[in-house]
Amino acid sequence: MFMRRILLGALALAVTAATGCSSDEPDTSSFPPAEQLVQEATAATSAVRSTHFSLQVNGSVTGLSVQSLDGDLTKEGGPSGAAKGTGRMEVNGQLIEAEFVVVQDNFYLKGPTGTFQKVPAFAAAAVYDPSAILDPQRGIAKLVSSLQNPKTEAEEDVDGTATWKVSGRIGKDVLVALLPGVQTDADLTFWLAKDTKLPVKATAKFPDNASVDVKLSDVDKPVTVTPPA
Repeated sequence: MFMRRILLGALALAVTAATGCSSDEPDTSSFPPAEQLVQEATAATSAVRSTHFSLQVNGSVTGLSVQSLDGDLTKEGGPSGAAKGTGRMEVNGQLIEAEFVVVQDNFYLKGPTGTFQKVPAFAAAAVYDPSAILDPQRGIAKLVSSLQNPKTEAEEDVDGTATWKVSGRIGKDVLVALLPGVQTDADLTFWLAKDTKLPVKATAKFPDNASVDVKLSDVDKPVTVTPPA
């Protein structure tokens, strides 16, 4: 009986050890503190002068007019910087594919008409202002610094870049500056490059499995934006 108890005890320990080794949960004890990464990422992002960006809405985010954007941004070209690119967005209740140019605080849109039209500032802000992405008070840097209860979750590769995955919660009052019209808080995840701490990707998750992905690349490469002819 005594020997049987020993064998059963040893078997239980072996099963416990095997279960622990097979866990999918990463060992985060050696990861850098999320607060440190947030601080470094905020400083790095605030210093960015230009970047290529993409924005993709997955599902339906209540209040958000834009569906996708792809373009280039710079802090030059006006008080709020400048931007150019293409996108799918809702204008006057109609979903259109359009080219956009933002320069000298003017917003130009080329949609179904085939020519660029100057859009009033209030109307442009209601759709989307891409120059907000690099604004330290409205854009990615503000989102990073405002992340609530951040946690370093994993090491992951994003498009060939080694990153730290940092997740938390973000309030709609901060989020609405970058995603105008959103009506709820969101779960927010950043993938921060290990070497520069710059955000390579950010994903905001909303109710009903909707989400918004933002990617940055070609950071600080020259970008020139001029008003359309």
